[in-house]
Amino acid sequence: MKDIVIIGSGGFAREVAHLIEDINEKKQEWNLLGFLDENREHQGQTINELPVLGGMEWLEQRETISVVLGIGSPEVKKRIVNKIKELKTISYPNLIHPTVNWSRFNNFGKGNIICEGNILTTNIKIEHFVTINLNCTIGHDTKIGSYSTVLPNASISGNVTFGECVEFGTNSTIIQGIIVGERTIVGAGAVVVRNLPARCTAVGMPAKPIKFHEEC
Repeated sequence: MKDIVIIGSGGFAREVAHLIEDINEKKQEWNLLGFLDENREHQGQTINELPVLGGMEWLEQRETISVVLGIGSPEVKKRIVNKIKELKTISYPNLIHPTVNWSRFNNFGKGNIICEGNILTTNIKIEHFVTINLNCTIGHDTKIGSYSTVLPNASISGNVTFGECVEFGTNSTIIQGIIVGERTIVGAGAVVVRNLPARCTAVGMPAKPIKFHEEC
């Protein structure tokens, strides 16, 4: 079994810990050591029987360690990876729940989390540090850019392209062939039928930009 830690100690981090338990029930792969959190108030606590071991400096003491990001925000994920990417002792595995239905022709980068109940059809490209939350469907030839997060029950049709740091909301739908620009947020329940520009927040049916911003 390989040692692994979860960065973050909030709600999604606890869900990732549960995902690791489910993977281990199928096949013993991971020795989950605990959580890392930069918030000093959380350090030293025990959460769901797992310790908060410290902050990012804890990683510097390890010869080898696997790391997974228990964080939903694309902006925060990217900031953390940029902070620790020089540490050569770290590996970033893909965690895929045993219930996920996915084709062997799909392509995954590193550090991705694919949660329970997802269907990823074929010839899909998931770049790095992408989160696919519960019960989503992703169609053929879709490309999802690094650090993006797809929230529960989303439906993504074929030939869709997400830029880097996209956040696609709970119960949102996007039709085939659409492009969503980098750092764009799609609100919960939106229906995307036209291309969306970069760095906007889009809501509604059909989804339309309501504001533009500099960050994810």
